[in-house]
Amino acid sequence: MHFTKKLLFLFIFFGCFTIYAQERKEKEVLNIFTFEEVEELHQQIPKPILVFLYTDWCKICFGMKKTTFKNKKVIQLINEKFYFIKLNAEEKQDITFLGKMFTYKPSGTNTGMHELAAELGTIKKTITYPSTIILNTVFEIEAQLAGLYNAREMMDILTTYID
Repeated sequence: MHFTKKLLFLFIFFGCFTIYAQERKEKEVLNIFTFEEVEELHQQIPKPILVFLYTDWCKICFGMKKTTFKNKKVIQLINEKFYFIKLNAEEKQDITFLGKMFTYKPSGTNTGMHELAAELGTIKKTITYPSTIILNTVFEIEAQLAGLYNAREMMDILTTYID
């Protein structure tokens, strides 16, 4: 009987930690939307849109996904003040945004770029990975940030933008 009480206590004790850890983890997840979802949500609650433009082969993009966009403060700020979209510049699926269909345009055997990535990420006829684009509440490009930004830099940029 004594062993059963200890076992029950341990089960409850660790169960509370597990529930607490899951609850905290859920709050620290970056809400990621599609362009179609953002258009719909934007009708109810207009917010600026933050687009992270990346490719699967880009090591800096991978690093930014694993550090900057995993930072608790960055996640909280983006979730509260922006709609966040990740856009793979080599996405092969068509994307409809603002009534226009954007498609993937091959440029070689295994190369190409999505039209929407080119439209959002091109700066002076060049596209850089990663790029972070801010669209205002009327879907105009407010900022195109090329390259790596750590969590502190991203917080400074986003905070300045919303102020």
